Amino acid sequence: MEYTAKIKGDKKKLRSLILIGVIVVAALILITSSVTIVPAGSKGIMLNMGAVSGQVLDEGVSFRIPFIQTVKIIDVRMQKYESADNASASKDLQSINSNIAVNYRVDSTAVDQLYKNIGMNYEATVVSPAISECMKAVTAQYTAEELITKRSEVSANMKEFLQQKLADKYIVVDSFNVISFDFSDAFNKAIEEKQIAEQNAQKAKYDLERIKTEAEQAITKAEGEAEAMRLKNQELTDNIILLEYINKWDGKMPTYYGGSNGSGVMIGLPDLSDDTASSQP
Repeated sequence: MEYTAKIKGDKKKLRSLILIGVIVVAALILITSSVTIVPAGSKGIMLNMGAVSGQVLDEGVSFRIPFIQTVKIIDVRMQKYESADNASASKDLQSINSNIAVNYRVDSTAVDQLYKNIGMNYEATVVSPAISECMKAVTAQYTAEELITKRSEVSANMKEFLQQKLADKYIVVDSFNVISFDFSDAFNKAIEEKQIAEQNAQKAKYDLERIKTEAEQAITKAEGEAEAMRLKNQELTDNIILLEYINKWDGKMPTYYGGSNGSGVMIGLPDLSDDTASSQP
C-alpha cells in the first residue's frame, strides 16, 4: 500500500512539473510573440490580421498583440541599383548600351502606403522599369556625341525624370550616375576617324602658322640685311667723295669773307662736280 501510494505521489508531482513547464514555455512564447525589434535604419508596419493598420513603428523595441498583430520590416536606408545592360537609342539613332548606378531610398513617411499599394518587391516592380524608361526617354533627346560631351547634364536630367516618375511610388532618388555609354563598333570607328582628322587638321594649322612665322622672320632678316647693306654703301660713297675731294685739293687753305650780317662764305674750295671749275677766273 505504501509503495502504491508513493508511486501515485510521484506521478502527481511529475504531472505538476510538466504542467508548470508547459505554462512557462507558453508564457515565454507569448512574451516573445508580443515583442518586436525594429532594426536601425528600418521602419515597422503593423498589420492587424494581415491588414495594414496605419501604425508605423520606429527602430527599437515595440509590443504587439500575439497571433493578431504582425510586423513587416522595411529598410529605409539608401539602396544602390546598378545595371550594365540598358539598351536605348540616341537622337541621331545610334544604338547605346548604358552602364548606370542609382542611389535611392524608400520614403520613410509612407512605408505603410508602399507596402499596401506596391509590396515588398518594389525594386523589381517599379524602380527597375522606371529606370529603363528614363534611359530611353532622356538619351533620345541627345545625339551620340552630346551624350559623351554633356554627360553631367544627361545624368542630371535622368535623375529629375526618374524622381518625377517615382514620386507617387513612395521612392526618393538621391543620385543618378552614368558610368559609361557603349556605342556600336561602327560608331566608335567613326569617332576615332573624326579624332584623327581633327588631329591632322590641327597639325596642318600648326605647320601653317610655323611656316608663316618662319617666312615673316626671313623677310624681317632680309630687310635688316638690306638696310645694313644700304648704310654700308652710303658710308662707302661718303668715303669715296671725301677721297676725291682730298685728291683734288691744291694744298691751299680755304678763305672766308664776311658780310654785313656777320655770315661767312668759304671760297677757294675745288668744285668736285666739274673738273674744269678750277680753270675758270
